[in-house]
Amino acid sequence: MLKNKNIILGVCGSIAAYKSAILVRLLIKAGANVKVILTADAANFITPLTLATLSKNPVYTKYFDEETGVWSNHVELGLWADYMIIAPASANTLGKMANGICDNLLSAVYLSAKCPVFFAPAMDLDMWKHDSTRENIARLFTFGNTMISPGSGELASGLFGEGRMAEPEEIIDFIAKHIKKSLPLAGKKVLVTAGPTYEPIDPVRFIGNHSSGKMGFAIADELALLGADVVLVTGPTAQRSIQQLQRIDVVTALEMFEACKANFEDTDITVMSAAVADYTPVNVATQKIKKSGDELSITLKKTADILANLGQMKKAGQILIGFALETENEEAHAKAKLIKKNLDLIILNSLQDKGAGFQKDTNKITIFNRADEKTTFEIKSKVEVAKDICIEILKLI
Repeated sequence: MLKNKNIILGVCGSIAAYKSAILVRLLIKAGANVKVILTADAANFITPLTLATLSKNPVYTKYFDEETGVWSNHVELGLWADYMIIAPASANTLGKMANGICDNLLSAVYLSAKCPVFFAPAMDLDMWKHDSTRENIARLFTFGNTMISPGSGELASGLFGEGRMAEPEEIIDFIAKHIKKSLPLAGKKVLVTAGPTYEPIDPVRFIGNHSSGKMGFAIADELALLGADVVLVTGPTAQRSIQQLQRIDVVTALEMFEACKANFEDTDITVMSAAVADYTPVNVATQKIKKSGDELSITLKKTADILANLGQMKKAGQILIGFALETENEEAHAKAKLIKKNLDLIILNSLQDKGAGFQKDTNKITIFNRADEKTTFEIKSKVEVAKDICIEILKLI
């Protein structure tokens, strides 16, 4: 949720400022771009050097540097940010935010910001309970700001109660969930299949294909980025997901079928991009088959058609999407598959297209819907292709 997001972190004067170092580290680890603004009092608790080292950006403390005259452009900083987090937010800064007092760089950037603002209060129990603090927080809510509530525990004064700043991990989790709620696929459950299946011949050999899983993983990551709760069923592959999702590893077509059946019923969207074996050996040798003679015959049987079975199980409101990898009569075969298997979209790959197919980082697709509308895309990276596919899914919704 935070990857490539621009985040301003405001740090106020509080013993909880030591947690800001951990928060910056977690934001960077999540892929965010972070710029830190320290108030004068905050610099008594944590050094600019610490936060600059962790954020990989200069730390802002003043409107301008007296020696060089270099100006910290508060308007530019406010417009740069996708999100602003003030943690710890002291009672003093909450009062300034609520009443438009602009006597330091942090409050100036806050008043200039056009982005969502989160604040994580940190103060002693009596300050937290004071009517003026409660009124300031209530006013910040009317401005559209979002509070990350403090926890309870032992406070710096020795009192025990509310006022402890939320832990950095809690802040990251809170913001990620808040962002996810506003995304177009929030609350949607999605099933994606990826990679090949391996059908065993004996303990050391199998029938498989050249699928790398790159396309399926890119689709799963993009759907998760749009807010969906994604279940990824994948055959053997070295690919790794960028986004948080539930991954189920399988090997054979039968294992993939069972995993899909177990998860399909309550899905909103299913994208079947795996290259599933059409046939599997009738008999699997329990020991390695020794080389003998010039020929070896293996009897094969059809595997379950996962896509067709899910098409039969599909209920009103569910979206089912399939892939067709073709070498001849591509469009005719793809459109026939769309109808026969009760799909909402079919995504055609042709091995005749240079840059498309297994193992590659690029792909070229054509999408057909049930209204027989055709959308053709140029060759792109599989990450960009995944975005194109998700746009077509959003159109269906």
